[in-house]
Parts: sequence; C-alpha cells; structure tokens
Amino acid sequence: MIYWALLLHIYQPPTQSHHVLRQIYQECYRPLLDVLEKNPDAHISLNINGVLTEMLWEHGMGDILDRIKKLATAGRLELVGSGKYHPIFPLIPEEERLRQIELNLSANRRFFGKAYGPRGFFPPELAYSPDLADTLLKADHKWVILSGIACPVAWPLSVVHHVDRNGQGLKVLLRDDSRSNAISFRQTDAEGFINGLKQVGQMERDAYVVTAMDGETFGHHIKNWERDFLGEAFRLISRADYGIGTLTLSELVDILPDGQAIEPLPSSWSTSHADIAAGNPYPLWNSPNNEVHRGLWAHLNFCIEITREAGAVATKPEAQGFAQSARYFLDEALHSCQFWWASSEPVRDVNMVHQGMQLQQEVVLNAFQAIQHSDLTPQQKQVWRRRLTEARLIRNGLEERLLGLG
Repeated sequence: MIYWALLLHIYQPPTQSHHVLRQIYQECYRPLLDVLEKNPDAHISLNINGVLTEMLWEHGMGDILDRIKKLATAGRLELVGSGKYHPIFPLIPEEERLRQIELNLSANRRFFGKAYGPRGFFPPELAYSPDLADTLLKADHKWVILSGIACPVAWPLSVVHHVDRNGQGLKVLLRDDSRSNAISFRQTDAEGFINGLKQVGQMERDAYVVTAMDGETFGHHIKNWERDFLGEAFRLISRADYGIGTLTLSELVDILPDGQAIEPLPSSWSTSHADIAAGNPYPLWNSPNNEVHRGLWAHLNFCIEITREAGAVATKPEAQGFAQSARYFLDEALHSCQFWWASSEPVRDVNMVHQGMQLQQEVVLNAFQAIQHSDLTPQQKQVWRRRLTEARLIRNGLEERLLGLG
C-alpha cells in the first residue's frame, strides 16, 4: 500500500484587508471544501491559524468554519496545532512561542469545539530549530511536520523518525519538498503525481509520501487547481487497482513503525542546501545580508523587551490598560508576513512591510505609556526614554529605506 498524507495550510495576516480576504474565500476556501466534501474517502490534515479562524467569523464568512468542523467531526479532516499569528518560531523567545500556541488553541477551540484537539504541529513556514522540539513537547504535541531539507539521514519511506529529548519522543514527519513544490508551482498534473506515488510503492512495501503546501494554492494562486489537480487526484485514487490511500498525518504516525532518533537541521520550506551551508536557515525572514530584516528584528526585539517591562511594572489601573494593549498588539506584531515581504531588494511590497511596522509602533506606544504611568523612579523611566530614542532611530531608518531614501 502507498499512503499519501496531504497537509494544507491556510492563513492570512492580521493586516489583511476585507476585500482580499473575501476574494480568497470565494476563489479558494469554498471550492476547496467543495472538493473535500465530494470525495468522502479522502483524508487530509489542515492547519488554520487562529487569526484566520477569527477573521472569517468577524467578516461574515463563518460558513467555512462550520464546514471544516463537520469534516473534522467525521474524521475526514485532521486539525493540527500552530501559532495563532503565524510567527517564525525559531526567531522568537520560548515564552512567546508557548503563548502563540495557547492563543491558537483557544481561538480554534472556540469555533471548532472538541473537533479541535491537535496532536501534531505545523510550524509556520516549516521553520525549525533544535530547541523548538523542547517547546512542542512542553505543549504536549506528539509530532511535527518539517521540510524534507531538514532530514539529516537517509530518506525514510516506511518508518517515522523522532527527536529524543530526555526520553520523550517527538515524531518527525518530513515533507517531500520536490513533490510538494511540483504541485504548488503546477509542474505536474494529477495523473503524473499519482504515477509518481506508484513508483514509490515499487521501492518499498507500505511506503508513504507527505506533501504540504499553502491551501491558497488551490483556486487563488492557481485558478481551478482544486478541481484540476486535487479533485482529479482523489478520483484516480478511488480506483481500487491503484493501491494508494490517503491518510491524515496522525493516522500515518499511528500505523507506521518508529524509526531512529534524529536531529533535524535548522531550516524552512524555503531553505536551500546553499542557505544551510551559508548559515542562513531562514533566508526569507531573517537573512543576515538583508538590512530591512535586521532593522525589523531589532525593533521587534525592543517591542518584546518593553512589553515585558510594561507587564511587570503596571500596577495601577491606567498603566495596566496600556500594558494589556501593548501585549495584544505584540501578539499580532510577531506575524511573519512583514519579513517575507521585505525579503528582496527592493522589498516585495512596501505597504505590507509598513503595516507590520505600524503594529510594532502600537506596541511601543502602549508599553511606554504603561511605564510612564507606573511607579518606576524617574531615573528608571529615563532609561526607557533613552531606549525609546534608540528604537525610533531604527524605525526612522527603516522608513527611509521604504521611501527609497536610505
């Protein structure tokens, strides 16, 4: 038997406009669910970040959530864990990682109820670092999906490897990057893909292939791709003589034997071998040669520091209100899109980068007000004023670069 485990990831940033959200809802989310509902034997895993779950409800598109819940309750769709606002987990402190996981759990439980009980974890952009395994085990996850480029050993076809942390094991499911990218960039069709799966089955009995990609690929990035590829692939698989079955990732973990303990490489699903060799595992979000990335992270790290301070010193009601607002905006400000849009020179989209900067500025504004209204001494407040001046210089430099003046 050849097992195909497909994970789809759907997400929109907190800065997304209603117009674009509705366009994606109509082009992708609704027709994609149509395909899944019309193929009762198809099983997939789905990551929907809590920010999108809430946005769909708030923007009057909650029918999508009801349909996802129905498929999950029927056991045809597995919902997995992630971070609510899609942060790059290796680049943020562990306390922020755990908070993002908890916020995501809370948001999705509110809409999906018992249908949302994630065993596995989708790190945004499949960005991984060795210490992330410790975080995920603390959050009680049983498996994580990573890019195939993270694999440090011979490619597994019939076993599932794991990361060992003090006797605790975190199963590691490795995405077939080549096949996933062929689907994402329309470099295959359904018949070619299925024939490729059959060839895998000739190499080893009970082999498996994991593919993962943005759900928005289907219908939004590639028109009618949910019908022409996914629907057609499910139709072909339904033929008994093909010897192919679809499983969720948790179902795959349950039926396959355990492999060996491994240490996956720091990487993402956009990382190349050359990036790894150059010590640049997250090139689209934190490239050492990208000045905008450096500025954004320097400012965001200041946001994290000043928000911590605001929460610690805000004892008066007015200060507490500002501190809570800073905390709210920081959760959103950790989203990855601002860095992705800044990953080229010139930047891909100055508006998306600037919107991320505005969220960061909201953090600073409220956190500093919390400190000003706290019981800190004048000397202690002066330290934060100096830090604020340094942060403003960073921000001004970033804005000059976006304006083309830097």
